[in-house]
Amino acid sequence: MTLSTAPGTDTLERAETESLVSSDVPWVVIVWNDPVNLMSYVSYVFRSYFGYSEAKANRLMMEVHEQGKSVVATGSRESAERDTAAMHSYGLWATFQKTDEP
Repeated sequence: MTLSTAPGTDTLERAETESLVSSDVPWVVIVWNDPVNLMSYVSYVFRSYFGYSEAKANRLMMEVHEQGKSVVATGSRESAERDTAAMHSYGLWATFQKTDEP
């Protein structure tokens, strides 16, 4: 870390600041289609765990059903890990990964 020598102007260099921010870019939680869970159950999980409206939960559930997957949450790595574990506890197939978008 480089600090300026003038009193009262201690700052991080821009490149270092950007690397700190980019190291925790949003992570996404992806729920995958599976042959086990009913569509109504998947929608129920999204409503009960994430607190999504019925319309949003149904839209995400249809993405899972028709496209094979859906991004159901975005956030820090810690929240993505927690949400993925929660999806597993409900019996859903889920993964998390870094998103390409900042």
